[in-house]
Amino acid sequence: MLAELELPCFEANGASDGPHLCLLAGIHGGEYSSVAAVVRFMNELETSALSGRITAVPIVSMTSFRARTAFVVPEDGKNLNRCFPGSPDGTFSDVLAHHVFTELVAPSDVLIDLHGGDMVEALEPFTLYGESPVSEQAQGLAVSFGFPYVVRIRREAAPIGGTTADAAADADIPAVIAEAGGCGLLEETAVRLHLDGLQRALAYLGMRADDSAPRPRSQQLVDRFLWLRSANEGWWEPVVRAGEVVSQGATLGTVKNLFGDVLEDVIAPEDGVVLFLTSSPAVGAEGLLLGLGAGLEPIHVS
Repeated sequence: MLAELELPCFEANGASDGPHLCLLAGIHGGEYSSVAAVVRFMNELETSALSGRITAVPIVSMTSFRARTAFVVPEDGKNLNRCFPGSPDGTFSDVLAHHVFTELVAPSDVLIDLHGGDMVEALEPFTLYGESPVSEQAQGLAVSFGFPYVVRIRREAAPIGGTTADAAADADIPAVIAEAGGCGLLEETAVRLHLDGLQRALAYLGMRADDSAPRPRSQQLVDRFLWLRSANEGWWEPVVRAGEVVSQGATLGTVKNLFGDVLEDVIAPEDGVVLFLTSSPAVGAEGLLLGLGAGLEPIHVS
């Protein structure tokens, strides 16, 4: 099923022993800042100062990249980051996930998967890890990136499943998803965030000297990640921005019909921060509107 499909792949071998890092981007083909960050990071990497090795694929979902499809793989309409660890007997996305997991993720010691807001998502930078037997290492890695928010996902309350990080954690591989950039744009500020985060992460893993830029003085742990969806098909008009802190009961936006009548007001169920926001007015019934990070608490880094 994957015949004639080729993925761009970098291999970097350090001058001394250390962990084997699997670095991915382009699980969603329209998240361009994360793709650019992997390409630039690997081209600028000084292997003489590297301990261990890095296998990096900047675009995993080549067919969605070529087709400019948001979120889903054109061959079967599935979201690739709901399909891991995949299956050799499924549809195209399942087979691709199985190949990527078995050939790239499973042989590694640690996984970093770079993302951002897709074609129709505005986003506040955050990292994400899941609770697992290796969550202590994963949390340290997520914090080391230096992004303002670190999301802890509890399996029983996870808004989604089947991610690269889920599959890696199930295989006892510490894994982090890092998100920056959005709206189908190639943004230098987002690329730079990813690059600086990767430098800090390598220092945390002991793969390079710790001469990276200092982390921000303020980082917060997100205990609950709430995904709000529309009850109706219609026209979505948010009144908040990605990164905005909101109070419980605040109006986040409205969904209207195409005559301009309000079908529903979207209300914040808890205090929190808007981590991502659908930037397109067009939404379907049960369409995803935004992700709210709740249960915020400060992270104290020594």
